[in-house]
Amino acid sequence: MKPLKSTAMQADLRKTNPEKNMHRFYHLRIERTLFEDWCLIRRWGRIGSNGQAKRQWFTSISDASSALEKVAGIKKRRGYVPSHAAPMQLRQPQVPL
Repeated sequence: MKPLKSTAMQADLRKTNPEKNMHRFYHLRIERTLFEDWCLIRRWGRIGSNGQAKRQWFTSISDASSALEKVAGIKKRRGYVPSHAAPMQLRQPQVPL
C-alpha cells in the first residue's frame, strides 16, 4: 500500500457589500480520502456562520483540481475575491443624535 500524502489545495473567497448587508464566504478545499480518492469540499454561507457544505469525490487529483478551478472561476465572475484581498468591512452602528 502506498503511503498517504497530506496534499491539500484550497481557495478562500469572500464577497462583501455593506450597503446590501452582504458578507459571504466560499471556501474550496481538496483533500485525499482514506480510500485514496480525492474529495472537493465546498463550504459557503454568511461570514461568522457555519454555513453549508457539499462534498464531491474524484479518482484523480487533476480532475479534482480542475473542478476547484472551475468553481472558483465562476465565483470570481460573480464578484467573489480572495479573502486576503477583501478585508472585513463592517458598518459602524448609527447612533441617533
